[in-house]
Amino acid sequence: MLHLRLIVPADRTDEVLHLLERTLGTTHLVVMAGAARDPAGDLVLCDVAREAGDELISALRRLGIDKSGSITVENMDLTLSAHADKAEEDAPGEGADAVLWEELTEATHEESTFSVTYVAFLTVAVMLAACGVMLDNAILIVGAMAVGPEFGPLAGISTALVQRAPRLALRSLYALIGGFALAMALTVGFAWLMDALGLFTRSMIEADRPNTAFIWNPDAMSFVVAFLAGIAGTLSLTSAKSGALIGVAISVTTVPAASNAAVAFSYSDYHQMTGSATQLLANLGGIVVAGTLTLLVQKALWKAHLRRTGLVANPSGE
Repeated sequence: MLHLRLIVPADRTDEVLHLLERTLGTTHLVVMAGAARDPAGDLVLCDVAREAGDELISALRRLGIDKSGSITVENMDLTLSAHADKAEEDAPGEGADAVLWEELTEATHEESTFSVTYVAFLTVAVMLAACGVMLDNAILIVGAMAVGPEFGPLAGISTALVQRAPRLALRSLYALIGGFALAMALTVGFAWLMDALGLFTRSMIEADRPNTAFIWNPDAMSFVVAFLAGIAGTLSLTSAKSGALIGVAISVTTVPAASNAAVAFSYSDYHQMTGSATQLLANLGGIVVAGTLTLLVQKALWKAHLRRTGLVANPSGE
């Protein structure tokens, strides 16, 4: 279930209440006249089944409530109510299959910000992976994969393509390309420092390294694995099952490939650098393609379900 907190101008309250009462899956409706001060208006509270949430939020935005008042949506982990049970039964489809596009757009917008924190996480991940590739230590590689925050911008690009949101696409591309470029540049400096301290040596980068050699030797499976990981990651975002993202993070070699490219560059090993860069691009491309296709399929399936059940996009029934 989702909990909606709306601030509605007093002259629009009846219109909003009509919309809420006509929406299948809505319950626990509360109206507090004149309770809101900034912006001024009535406070309207309600719960709605997740599968009805996207259509309702879209309808509220068409009424302009997000501009004249406010729309706040919260996920509810537990609701003990017979009315809530009935609302979920009345709503079309299953909550796990429903995509809240506004929530997804907002989440990917936040995760696609080129911020100090984002760059710090990505840089630490790439440097940690650099230690892993030089020591041929798979455990360090896995740890670096889990730390990397790059799935946010990748999901942002997929969302932007499906939602036709050019500003989100540019923001995500900037965070992705700029973040990796800066992280790799700093990792080159890190490799030079480690070499000066005697902790990295040319013999380490030239060794066979059987545990991590796959990083600079991309093949068709690199794209396949990234494609499958992109599907899983997108489903975890749209179904609010964020725990699956950890599995996605440690199944693709974006961060390790970036780190090996940086270290190889620091030792002028352009063969490994080129192979690692190819691996990086294959993984990034696979995730974006898979994420975009997954969102398109989810959108098409949900629209088809609404048509089968006789429901239209406007939940007011008008």
